[in-house]
Formats: sequence, C-alpha cells, structure tokens
Amino acid sequence: AATAPGKKITARIKRTLPVKGPQAPTLSELMRWYCLNTNTHGCRRIVVSRGRLRRFIWILLTLSAVGLILWQCAELLMNYYSASVSVTVQFQKLPFPAVTICNINPYKYSSMTDYLSELDKETKKALETFYGFSEGKSKVRRSVDEWNSTGSDFFKQIPLLKFEDFSKTATDLRSGQKRKIEGSVFHKDSSIVNSGDSNDIIGFQLCDANNSSECALYTFSSGVNAIQEWYKLHYMNIMAQIPLETKEKLSYSADDLLLTCFFDGLSCDKRHFTLFHHPLHGNCYTFNSGENGTILSTSTGGSEYGLQVVLYIDEADYNPFLVTSTGAKIIVHDQNEYPFIEDIGTEIETAAATSIGMHFTRSRKLSKPYSDCTETGADIPVENLYNKSYSLQICLHSCFQKAMVDSCGCAQYAQPLPAGAEYCNYKKNPNWMYCYYRLHEKFVKEQLGCQQICKDACSFKEWALTTSIAQWPSTVSEDWMLRVLSWDKGQKINKKLNKTDLANLMVFYKDLNERFISENPANTLVILLSNFGGQLGLWMSCSVVCVIEIIEVFFIDSLFIVMRRQWQKAKKWWNDQKRVRSGKTQQGSDLERQGHNNPVCIDEDLPTFNTALRLPLPQDNPLPRTPPPNYSTLRLETAFTEQLPDTLEVGQH
Repeated sequence: AATAPGKKITARIKRTLPVKGPQAPTLSELMRWYCLNTNTHGCRRIVVSRGRLRRFIWILLTLSAVGLILWQCAELLMNYYSASVSVTVQFQKLPFPAVTICNINPYKYSSMTDYLSELDKETKKALETFYGFSEGKSKVRRSVDEWNSTGSDFFKQIPLLKFEDFSKTATDLRSGQKRKIEGSVFHKDSSIVNSGDSNDIIGFQLCDANNSSECALYTFSSGVNAIQEWYKLHYMNIMAQIPLETKEKLSYSADDLLLTCFFDGLSCDKRHFTLFHHPLHGNCYTFNSGENGTILSTSTGGSEYGLQVVLYIDEADYNPFLVTSTGAKIIVHDQNEYPFIEDIGTEIETAAATSIGMHFTRSRKLSKPYSDCTETGADIPVENLYNKSYSLQICLHSCFQKAMVDSCGCAQYAQPLPAGAEYCNYKKNPNWMYCYYRLHEKFVKEQLGCQQICKDACSFKEWALTTSIAQWPSTVSEDWMLRVLSWDKGQKINKKLNKTDLANLMVFYKDLNERFISENPANTLVILLSNFGGQLGLWMSCSVVCVIEIIEVFFIDSLFIVMRRQWQKAKKWWNDQKRVRSGKTQQGSDLERQGHNNPVCIDEDLPTFNTALRLPLPQDNPLPRTPPPNYSTLRLETAFTEQLPDTLEVGQH
C-alpha cells in the first residue's frame, strides 16, 4: 500500500509527457518524432507542411540534398587518398654512382675452344646446309667425320629444322632427312631479315622427356635469329657445367679490358674496379662499387671531372655465333643495386668516343593507401636472390627462378642460384629446355603470378643518361695514339693495336643539381573533416551532433524497434502454442478484462474516475465499457501531506 502513491505519480507523468522517440512502438512514429525534433530543417518541413504538393517538393529537395552530400563526400574521400607531386632541386656535392663495364663478348673465344668445339661444328654444318656456306672441303669433311664418331646424342635430339610453307614436315639440317613434326607452333620473331626463300622457316622442336607426345615447335622467320637462339640454348647447357673459378679465368681480366683510367682529373687503375661475374656477360668490372666502405664523389660537373677509360675490346677473339655486335656494355647504378646489364645496359661502340652525361634524381613515393609500392620488399613473399636492395626487376627474376626450381627441378643459368638448387644441364635434367620454354611463355603472358606479387619500390635513385658519340681516334692522331697505347700496354698485348679494338668512354655529371621528386598527401585528416562539415552545413544545415543523431535513430533505435516487434510476435506465437497444447481456449471474460484498444490505458496503473470518463465509446463493437474505478484506491495515505489534484476533482464531484 505504501508504494501505491508512487505508482500514481508515475502514471500522471506518463499521461502528461507521453513517451515517444526511441520508445515509440512503430517505425513510422519514430520517423515522425525524428522529423519534428531534428535540427535538419528539411526533414521537419516534410512533416509540418500542408498540402501534398508542398510536402512532395520538400521530400524532393531533401533527397537531392542527401544525394549531393553523398556525392561530395565520396569525392572528398577519393581526393584524400590522392597525392601531389613536388620537385625540389638542390645544388650540392654529389656522390658518384657505380659504373659497371662489361665486354659484349663474355669469354675469349680462343679459351673456349675445348668447350664449344662440338657446338660450333654443328652450327657450321647447319649454315652450310641452309645457306651453302663452306670453309673448305677438307675442313668440312673432317668435321663430318668427327660428328659421326663423337656426335652428341643431345644435338641429335634437338636439331635445327627447316620448314616449307608452314607445313608440319621439316628437314633436319644435320642429317638432311625429312620427318613429320607434331606439337604446338610458337613463332618467336618477325624480323625483316629473312633467310633464303621467304617461305623457308627455321626452328627447333622441344619435347617433354617424360611424355614424347607433348612437344612445342619454335620457329623463326629469320635464319640468323633461329641459329642464335638454338646456339644460346646449347651454350647455356655447356656453361652451366663449368665451375665459376674456371669461367672467371676464361673471361677478360681487368688488365685485359682497361687500358687507361682517369677520375676527377686524377689517374686511377684496376684497384678502383671490383670484379663482378655475370652469367651471360662474363667478367664485368664495377668502378666505385663501395665495397671498401668508400664512395667517391665529385664537386664539379663536366667531362673532365668524371670517369674516363679506354677499353680494349679485342674483336678478333669474339665468338662469331654468340654475339653479332662489337663493343662494351655499361650500366650506371647505385652501389646497393644489382646491375641488370642484359636488361638496361648501354652499348659502347668501338673506334668512337662515347660521352655519357648524367642527371641525378631521387624519387620517393607514398606507400599504402596512396600507392601499391613497398618500402624494403619485406612484405613481398618472394626471396631476394641477388643480395642487393629490393627492386621490381630483382623480384621478377627471383620469382621466375623460384618457379623454375619448383617446376623443372633446376635453376636457370642466367640468374642466381637459390639455396639447395643447381643450374640446369641436359645430363642431369634432360627435360629442362622444354620446361623452361613453357614456363617462360607463362611468365611473359603473366600467368605465373609474378607480376601480380611484385611491386615497385617506394624509394629509388635514377641517373638519366644523355649519350653522344664522336669518331675516335681522329685520322690525324690515330697513328701516334695507337703506337703509344701499344707501347704502354706492350707487356699485355702481343700484337699491334687496331682502332676497332678500342673504345673511349666518359661518364660525368652534366651539372650538380640533385632533383628530388616526392609525393605528399593532397589532404590531411583535419582538412577532410572540415570539408565534410562544410558539405553537411551547406546542404542539410547539419553538424556532427546531427550525424550522431541520425546514426542513433536510423540504425540503433530502428533496429531495436524491429527486434522488439519480432520478439513480441515470437512470444505471442509461443503463448498460442502453449494454450493449444494445454487445451485451453480464450474465455469471454478475458476479452472483457482486456477491453478495447485505448491509448489512454497503456500503463499498468488502474484508471481513475476522471480518466475513465474520458474514455471514448466504441463505435461499432458493443464491447463493455471500461469498468469504473475502485473508489477504495482513492484514499490518501498519511505519508503524503498534500492531496493530489485529481482527488480534489473527485471530491468536488
């Protein structure tokens, strides 16, 4: 009894301030409450406007404003992840880059006779058969006799073939016999230099050693390209079996390659060069490699203050089938970068002075989320086989080498060895050629996944090169210059020098301007939030509090109302099922107790006299009226000193 007055006060508050908003029983009432109480004027005008046309106009304007906000915010988000590029130019003393120099011919041909004699004989025989070349009858007969006695089974398995009119019938250039060729055809080039008849095509066939029916036919429209590709294929087989120490002795020494050297106006020698053995280019020499911890720098631009070297090329000792050009290859790179001479090397002519001017540029890109670059390559799931700083080329070559080892069981000769692997050769891996060509075809078509895994480096250095060439030595100075060079290097060169054996190289900074290209975020988080606020205020007169209110009403409260409705339906269904199982039916007295749906009687307290009188009559349903209140409940307890207003009214009546 002591708590009854407290319940009456609660009932009076509920009647005076009916609960709406988040506690509204339906979504429509929640939306109406939001529109009447929100600070966004467009939503309020939708509810309070009179007339369908005016309400429709406000709905259209509000939806348009919401659409514009979403569009502008999407643009702001995209601009937030964009970067602006800035270029800074500084004039200062610059570190000189590493310069790697290689002879185009990797090994002295005179030193490789014992290793390449059989391959050269096969190549000469193919040239004689197809082109009619001959080096004398006695030499040809002797070669044929040697083929018959010591011919390699491997050359018999992969001979050069000549096709006519793109047919599947080919002539073996070694034996002259015709045979039917099966397998997929891959045309490897479209050179304008064709051999013999335009309908004649040269190529070779590679088959799977484990399945002879799986073959691939590689054809070339140029006989020169076909013979070179076939020669390099067998050449790598042979070189893969020669130890590294032996190959270094077969290639050019620093004394052989370098005749004179000057840097920054001072004399230099082979002690300033570091040996670097490249699988395809033999012994190469890197100037200013930084291995001893010292990196040279230059404080003045111009050709006189750069690197000047005279190279001895020795054209007479070139391999005629492996290389078709004469000179040297150089590459300018950072001390921590691997010199990919075969990919981006610059060729130097003989009998010419080649001047290479440099412009130094450092670049810095933003990583995620602005671009898909990597800082150090540690996040790339590819092992770095080159022991140098990460680059995209290192990643691609390492990825292919790993796929080669996994698929073919051995490593490709032109790239570093992974741990525990060995280079492919036909004695231990008779199937490697077919496997390599198939794998390389997938790599070019981006089917290995290497191009998808590897990313650009975020930071890199670049030397832009400008090359100019002049005739060297001149006609008037040729005689005395060659005599002096021959005299200076007489103890190393046992013949008279020819200008086609020499190449003059100059590498220098054109200026000492260091260009730094960097990416910076176009927008900061503060600017982004300010732009968001400006768009919300412009189109919806809304603030951050308004946004929080929208999230609360449209997501949290709406979800709560839907879940409450579903729970009430589930509870009613469960109670109905219990009544059906117990066999009880709803009695008429229950209906009388429930009464009709009256918004006034939504609380748990019993109605008072005044509230009972205000109950509307049912229109069509003759249900009984709400019973009068129990007057005993109107007694005041001694705990209250004042009388409630509604009891006063009852007393007056």
